Amino acid sequence: MNRILIIEDENAISDLIKIELEAQGYICECAMDGEIAADYIEERNYDLILLDIMLPKIDGYELLEYIKETKEIPTIFITAKSQTKDKIKGLRNGADDYITKPFEIEELIARVQAVLRRYNKLNDIIKIDNIEINVVARIVKKQDQKIELTPKEFDLLMLLIQNKGVALYREIIFEKVWGEELEFETRTLDLHIQRLRKKLDWKDKIKTVYKIGYMLEI
Repeated sequence: MNRILIIEDENAISDLIKIELEAQGYICECAMDGEIAADYIEERNYDLILLDIMLPKIDGYELLEYIKETKEIPTIFITAKSQTKDKIKGLRNGADDYITKPFEIEELIARVQAVLRRYNKLNDIIKIDNIEINVVARIVKKQDQKIELTPKEFDLLMLLIQNKGVALYREIIFEKVWGEELEFETRTLDLHIQRLRKKLDWKDKIKTVYKIGYMLEI
């Protein structure tokens, strides 16, 4: 799965981007200022960086120069600076794209996919044992045979994959997949888990965690 670093000092925006991109199958990390981001870039590997210009400690322009000098990671500027001169400066300094706030999340996702595709980094396929998942087309196959999943089953599968090895609380799963809080005991989640286990033959992989929820163990 593609790894994306989100460098943004506004928590609300950073969290929104992270949630939406992870729902698309990306692995995301966040940095709130330029210094932390520089450390992350030095220590870790990323397929794409989403970069705000107005950052504490090291601004986006300086950070972009560092990125291009060290690792040549594709970078998209995300900023409130909407004047043409700012866009030109960002693109001339080496940014691969430029999107201004406020933005529609669908546009951001499309631009992320376009830049990753341009660099041949777009990872559309996830393979786990004999299961193949096309994240973009939302198609799941087992030994080349298509497995029919409902939209919620697919979203649940992606959430488990993105958090493999992590025990997820039932309330968190329900909120992320169904988009609402789990206010009372419901069998909806349990039934979806049962169907996933059966369709994928993952009875030994999707674990029930006592008094917590579920975990994918692969």
